[in-house]
Amino acid sequence: MMSRILLITIVLFNLLHAFSSAYAQILEVKVNITNMRSQKGKILLSVFKDSKSFDDEKPYKNFVFDKNHLTSGSLTVICSLEQGTYGFTLVDDENNSNELDKNMIGMPKEGFGFSNFFLEKLQKPSFDEFKFDLKSNRTIIIKIKYL
Repeated sequence: MMSRILLITIVLFNLLHAFSSAYAQILEVKVNITNMRSQKGKILLSVFKDSKSFDDEKPYKNFVFDKNHLTSGSLTVICSLEQGTYGFTLVDDENNSNELDKNMIGMPKEGFGFSNFFLEKLQKPSFDEFKFDLKSNRTIIIKIKYL
């Protein structure tokens, strides 16, 4: 009898855990994008969850946004994600090629940016430099850099 109660308790606990994971809270990230130079093209936003995925260039999610509501070089977009740690990278894809175009020596020809981080030197930041914790709805800023 005792083992049956224990078994039922374990099964109920596992079911409760499975349902709570399946219905994880979806949060809203408002992304304020600034310093855009043109209304041409679209915005490519990649979401990374850790440094390995960033280093391997394998995002957790990708979002594409048009620039129809661009005003004075600024645009606000909204992403829905579960609670966690993330880092956003952004490409101002002015020619709709679906990638960051580079010149012959590998320098970006289009604008790019990172969540809450403005690149001041000519080297790719580490994930830790632009990651953020998402525990509730929040706003982040991405200032686009053009070389």
